[in-house]
Amino acid sequence: MTLQINDVVKTFGDFTAVNHINLEIPEKQMFGLLGSNGAGKTTTFRMILGLLEPTEGTITWQGEPINYATSDVIGYLPEERGLYPKLKVRDQMLYLGRLRGMKKGDILEELAKWLDQFGVPEYMDKKVEELSKGNQQKIQFIAAVIHRPKLLILDEPFSGLDPVNVEVLKSAVVSLKEQGTSILFSSHRMEHVEELCEHVCILYRGEPVVHGALTEIKRSFGKKNVVVHADFDLSDLEQVPGVVTFRKTSQGAEMVVDDEAASQAIFNEVSGKGFVSKFELEEPSLNDIFIEKVGEAYA
Repeated sequence: MTLQINDVVKTFGDFTAVNHINLEIPEKQMFGLLGSNGAGKTTTFRMILGLLEPTEGTITWQGEPINYATSDVIGYLPEERGLYPKLKVRDQMLYLGRLRGMKKGDILEELAKWLDQFGVPEYMDKKVEELSKGNQQKIQFIAAVIHRPKLLILDEPFSGLDPVNVEVLKSAVVSLKEQGTSILFSSHRMEHVEELCEHVCILYRGEPVVHGALTEIKRSFGKKNVVVHADFDLSDLEQVPGVVTFRKTSQGAEMVVDDEAASQAIFNEVSGKGFVSKFELEEPSLNDIFIEKVGEAYA
């Protein structure tokens, strides 16, 4: 089961919001769609949902066009929340579940399962407005998955949540992926994308500037991070050939180098000078890659 986005363009008058995007989201995969505000992420989501028609190109699920007939296989958690504050959680889910073609008994069974998983079974008969923001987010998430979608779109699912609730929702998302749900995930928090997604696409002004398997993207980026903790001054390391950036820290220094050979030169420089408690060569973070690639696009 795959979502295929083939050479999709979306224009609004003279403005091009999405420009020739090609993506494939396979089964049991979490795909990160990243970009600054206005990059085209939400427009892409709305085309996948069938709310907007592509100007050019095609979007298919299992080879078939996406339309109202396929809407029951898709779940969507929008960045802007949309629950009815005066409705009880039970009534809200019965309404939304029936819109998805579910039977009352199945809706209540799924709702009870999710409320138990989130440790809040007592919320069944509470009004949404009586819940904290974090718990409203849990209910909004349940609304997106109550019908067991095959494809789940998550737009900033963890925004505004405290660390405990972030972990609760992350665990729920991972369990859905393991059960076979394909997940398209967008977040400004790069560490969440890095932790959860196998493949990523970074958009800038509607165009992909990075696209592929996260491990391959990191490997091909070239630059590496070097962290050194030592009990002596490391200022001279800034002059080592291949050091692109240098920053002193309370425990030593952090550097970006342009290849692994530079890290060996740094190691040779610190050897024998004193006690080194840490020397670490790291792959670049997704945040490093995002800043450089989008920064290049801005230049």
